[in-house]
Amino acid sequence: MGAISFHMTAVSSLLAGLLCASIGGGALLARGAQQGRDDLDVVTVRPDFYMIAGAGGNVAVQVGPAGAIVVDTGSADMSDAVLAAIRRLTDRPIRYVINTSADADHVGGNDTLSKAGKTILGNSGSSGVSEEVYTSGGAASVLAHENVFTRMSGPESPFPFAAQPTKTYIGRNYPMYLNGDGIQVMHMPAAHSDGDSIVFFRRADVIVSGDIVDTTRFPAIDLAKGGSIQGEIDALNRMLDMMIPPFPLRWREDRTYVVPGHGFVADYADVVDYRNVVTIVRDRAKDLIGQGMTLEQVKAADPTKGFRSRYGSDSGAWTTEKFVEAVFDGVSREK
Repeated sequence: MGAISFHMTAVSSLLAGLLCASIGGGALLARGAQQGRDDLDVVTVRPDFYMIAGAGGNVAVQVGPAGAIVVDTGSADMSDAVLAAIRRLTDRPIRYVINTSADADHVGGNDTLSKAGKTILGNSGSSGVSEEVYTSGGAASVLAHENVFTRMSGPESPFPFAAQPTKTYIGRNYPMYLNGDGIQVMHMPAAHSDGDSIVFFRRADVIVSGDIVDTTRFPAIDLAKGGSIQGEIDALNRMLDMMIPPFPLRWREDRTYVVPGHGFVADYADVVDYRNVVTIVRDRAKDLIGQGMTLEQVKAADPTKGFRSRYGSDSGAWTTEKFVEAVFDGVSREK
């Protein structure tokens, strides 16, 4: 497990983390790390690839000769702490910020981190567009799917103009090559929301999933923002098609890793387990609905039975009850 290491000082904390690693496919738990300065945990996923936990949604950082590529920025009130953590990882500028969704705990630090960075685009030359417009005043670009920009810039959006994406894409993916790595930003339609992106760093063999994978709970399916249970399962299956398990040498560190929206760094086995849980709950709900049960009757029958202790919650922003409601909605629409 040398590929993933925590910045720890206590041997006991390391042993606790390794014990937790026996759960799932062998990836270490972010919550097993010792909290450092600013109450953030920094996990080394690969050399020059890190996950910062504790700032809301997980923040992924790739560093290299061109600078830092940051995927998601955490909550607004933790943006200074995230920036300080990144600056402890590299003295090179932030070049790109990529958002996996429009959730506040994933985009809250956009303004702070982009302004602390520096555009990689340079002068627009003879294009007729001013450098101020072309380079967002010299700040790092903030890239997201068009649907994320639409939601963040709408009349009822709680986000300031400075936090909105400065660059968008439509279609299936947006590719680029930085720091010696092919980076693919891929749209996963109607999963957690209608604007979800995953970010695949091909050379590092790391996928940043956003809230499509959340190892702390059942997936949050935002119906109001175009999410769906079938889109969630489709996204998980598409990710698995891109991932490589540690086969045939399971004891080696060679494998695809996933930085989830929340929770511990995962590998192929973890994502398979997560996909299977979500699919089983969907299939159970489908069977119950096929028997003519109402939403309340489906809730009483508990299609999440056997998985609640690991992924369920009776409090907070996303409860097991809300997950069952989202599954019921998706299955009912298929009829």
